Amino acid sequence: METPREVFARLSGGIGRGEWDTLGELYAPDAVVTMPFDPRRTRLRGRDEVARHFAAAAALPITLSPDNVRVHETADPEVIVAEYDYAGPDFRMANVQVLRIRDGLIVESRDYHDHAAIAAALRR
Repeated sequence: METPREVFARLSGGIGRGEWDTLGELYAPDAVVTMPFDPRRTRLRGRDEVARHFAAAAALPITLSPDNVRVHETADPEVIVAEYDYAGPDFRMANVQVLRIRDGLIVESRDYHDHAAIAAALRR
């Protein structure tokens, strides 16, 4: 069984490689993802909704390459905190995710992405 750190590595690596169609498989069927900084959509419920979110990301005209990744383990063996940047040719944006991973699947994630920086990169 993969550790939480290994599951996050698959998630961030898949995003960097643009493997949008398989990323939903990393989430539990009843996973909950909240994005407190996203003004449009703050909660995804279930693997299918997460997969649809990733499918929409496939249409983005930018590549999200994780860089400067730091993963912190916590006193709870299911929970990790991941800090990283998305780097592109003309942008860099900070991200923090708090993930609960059980039995090799993400069951809960709080994603603190810099949505204003993402919007600015999309306008370029």
